[in-house]
Amino acid sequence: MKHLLSTADLTRDEAILILDTANQLAQATGQGVGKLPPLRGRTVVNLFYEDSTRTRISFEAAAKRLSADVINFAAKGSSVSKGESLKDTALTLEAMGADAIVLRHGSSGAAHTLANSGWISGSVVNAGDGTHEHPTQALLDAYTLRRHLRDGAGDLAGATITIVGDILHSRVARSNVHLLKTLGANVRLVAPPTLLPFGVDTWGAEVSYTLDDALVGADAVMMLRIQQERMNAAYFPTIHEYSQRYGLNQARVNLMNQGAIVMHAGPMNRGVEITSEVADSPQSVIVEQVTNGVSVRMAVLYLMLGGNEATV
Repeated sequence: MKHLLSTADLTRDEAILILDTANQLAQATGQGVGKLPPLRGRTVVNLFYEDSTRTRISFEAAAKRLSADVINFAAKGSSVSKGESLKDTALTLEAMGADAIVLRHGSSGAAHTLANSGWISGSVVNAGDGTHEHPTQALLDAYTLRRHLRDGAGDLAGATITIVGDILHSRVARSNVHLLKTLGANVRLVAPPTLLPFGVDTWGAEVSYTLDDALVGADAVMMLRIQQERMNAAYFPTIHEYSQRYGLNQARVNLMNQGAIVMHAGPMNRGVEITSEVADSPQSVIVEQVTNGVSVRMAVLYLMLGGNEATV
């Protein structure tokens, strides 16, 4: 695996390999081993053009646990703020010997551009590009689902996952639909009509405007944040009305299957898309998703930079 740009590029076997490797790495680091040696001497650059807390720190922790050297490069306060192009930044990082670049960018397709540009010889991981994709988030979500619905093994065949909220602007939703379908899950998308993208009917997911109906028979629900920073128009009347129709409360959680779990990629808007009661409930795996993200990103970096199953 040279690059990870989209979950649509992953076959079922490739996705399972990443998830199984993440499970092995989680077990290894959970046995009190502070660091593993596979990426000693490698350099991973976190190149973030957008603000991030969870994703950047997760990639940094993942690389360091594999003994890689890490360079954190934020656009703010760098030459990027002076007008330096992605090409010239990439050439600079190539000259510094970057083995992998983890890129978050506001423009959809930026990771593909970097990977296919010829500017760098190393690997590229898409850590979120505009409203396009966020593949490692989908992988950590799948890893979390497997732990709770499939005892940590196999695919998700037959599971029903409901994704709720701002589908239009969500790279998380797009990546999850691709991956969950590859792993055999049934996917339901729920949102106001104004927050569904054109062509969503071709995604292979069931589309609904009514949250209560879409929760019946679901094994998990993924709540999405309203991305007001990407909105330049009024997509719904008021936040209060949105919360009333599409917010997750305990009564709605009770509509799902027994043992169903509640997920959120973060950051959460408590009281808007999810109540605090639900976010902090035993059915919530939101904090666990953050933990699992480190293991999954370790697996991606490990497999990408020359690792193999036998040496985990």
